Amino acid sequence: MADLDALRTRFVHALETARGAGSTGPDPAPYADDLLARWQEPQRRYHTLAHLTAVLDHIDVLEKYAEDPDVVRLAAWFHDAVYLPERSENEERSARIAERALSEAGLPPTRTAEVARLVRLTVTHDPADGDRDGQVLCDADLAILAAPPRTYAAYTAAVREEYGFVPSDAFRAGRAAVLRQLLELPRLFRTPYGQAEWEATARYNLAAELEMLSP
Repeated sequence: MADLDALRTRFVHALETARGAGSTGPDPAPYADDLLARWQEPQRRYHTLAHLTAVLDHIDVLEKYAEDPDVVRLAAWFHDAVYLPERSENEERSARIAERALSEAGLPPTRTAEVARLVRLTVTHDPADGDRDGQVLCDADLAILAAPPRTYAAYTAAVREEYGFVPSDAFRAGRAAVLRQLLELPRLFRTPYGQAEWEATARYNLAAELEMLSP
C-alpha cells in the first residue's frame, strides 16, 4: 500500500525546490492530490502508485547524473498522469496537463517546458546522448525491466491485465514486437549506473519473456 502522505510530501518538496529560492506560488498540496487521484484510477494495474513510487526511488538513485533532478521528479509525477490503455495519446495528454498545472503552480516557464518535454520523451524512451535529464527519467521508468524474476513476472501480469480487452493472440504478437524492439536497441539504459547495474538483467528478462510468448 502506497503511503499517500509520503508521496504528497515528495511532490511538494520537488515543486517548491524547482520553483527556486525565494519564489512563491499556490499551495502545492492540491496539485499533488489531483495527481495521486489520477494514479489510483481503476483501469490501472501496473501504472499505479507503486510504479510512481518506484520511478521516484530510481530517480533518487540516479540523481547525480541529472542536470535538474527536481524537474525530472516532476516529470515522473506527470509522465502517466493520463493512462488509458486503449488510447495512444496518453503521453501527449499528460504533457499538456503538466504544462497547465505547473504554469498555474508557479513553476518558471523554462522548467515547465522541460517537464513537458521529458513527459513526451517517454513515448520513445530514446534520449539524446547529451540529454542527461531525459536519460535519468527514461532509465528510472524502464528499471522494472531489470527486476528480480518474481517482480518481473508480476509486472508482466499487471501489463496483461491492463490490456485485458485485447484478445490473447493479438496481445502476444504486440507484446513480442515491443520486446524485440527493446532488445534491438544498442543500449536499454543510458546512465552509467543503469548500464552497469540493470542492462544485463533487463536483457535476460526480455529475452526470457519473448521466448515464453513464442508459439
